[in-house]
Amino acid sequence: MSEEQQREARMHKRYRREKRFRIYCITALTLACLFLLFFLADIISKGYSAFWQAQVRVEVSYTEQSQEIPLAAVDAEMRSIVSRSWFRTLPQRISQDPELLGQTQTKWIVAKGDVDQYLKDKPNSLKQKERTIVDRLQAEGRTRLVFNTYFFTNGDSKMPEIAGIKSAVIGSIYVLLVTMACSFPIGVLTAIYLEEYAPDNWLTRTIEVNINNLAAIPSILYGLLGLAIFINTFGVPRSSAMAGGLTLGLMSLPVIIISARAAIKAVPDSIREAAFGVGASRWQVVWHHVLPLSMPGILTGSIIALAQAMGETAPLLIVGMMAFIPDAPGGVTDAATVLPAQIYTWSSAALRSYESRTAAAIIVLLAVLILLNATAVFLRKRYERRW
Repeated sequence: MSEEQQREARMHKRYRREKRFRIYCITALTLACLFLLFFLADIISKGYSAFWQAQVRVEVSYTEQSQEIPLAAVDAEMRSIVSRSWFRTLPQRISQDPELLGQTQTKWIVAKGDVDQYLKDKPNSLKQKERTIVDRLQAEGRTRLVFNTYFFTNGDSKMPEIAGIKSAVIGSIYVLLVTMACSFPIGVLTAIYLEEYAPDNWLTRTIEVNINNLAAIPSILYGLLGLAIFINTFGVPRSSAMAGGLTLGLMSLPVIIISARAAIKAVPDSIREAAFGVGASRWQVVWHHVLPLSMPGILTGSIIALAQAMGETAPLLIVGMMAFIPDAPGGVTDAATVLPAQIYTWSSAALRSYESRTAAAIIVLLAVLILLNATAVFLRKRYERRW
């Protein structure tokens, strides 16, 4: 074989390798997209039904007995399919409106969890007698599915038909506010010092290595650190948004520092030199020139860190934010839970009715995370400067 033929053979061999490598990359991308689509389709198919609530139309008699024994307000046949939550609030409604006594009304009442599952063709544990009643009511047009407002206006409940995410959402907001309040200023100031003031010596390099290592350690270790420092040492209330926010703030610090340093480093030295040339001090250069130009990148990294913190469960489990919290917290020191912890609690519940609500809460969490990441992308594209 001549030298020219050998060169062409090697060239064709390289082209074949490049083609195979390209096929491998496209295959990997396709598999990743298919997995993501399968995951989303599975979650949506399981969770969309939780956004609808089953109701039954029954005759309600408001009597003196109803105020003492709420079960007497509905005939015995309907007691087994109506949610106990309605009976529990009946005395309160009568005390608020005494004119109801002696009246008989036709009302749409929330059905219990198994009836809700049955009407949605989901697995349930209804007895045959109860199924016969539900089938008859359905044939008479006395059952319906309406938008589940309880899912967004109620907190957690032992009765899945009225369980909601309100307390978890408010708790998540408090936790994230505390997280950003403590991690953002500390992270940005640390990044400014390391990039603009700190000398290049062994101590600075050691700090940089440790910051990079802290960004990669398991999140549950931050939970142990938060338990030891904030709860056991400083006495922060356990299960509170303050404890959870400070713990997640520790976890978010390395990400914010790294992203802020990258944004500050991206500012050209010519801007600093021009500011120094007109007599600006180091502080003026940083405050009036470097920080404003790097702020879009800093905000992008901070939002990504916030989204990561919002999806964490392990650190919050250690600081006690996995408790049953039916009421929304009134402040950062009140007992609270967060959306990932609520999802974990529902996923481990024995009642099947919680399965669809678990998937629905995951949909809400994914929507918030996508919104946060989209905001980060928008800020990067909108305010990005190319030097």
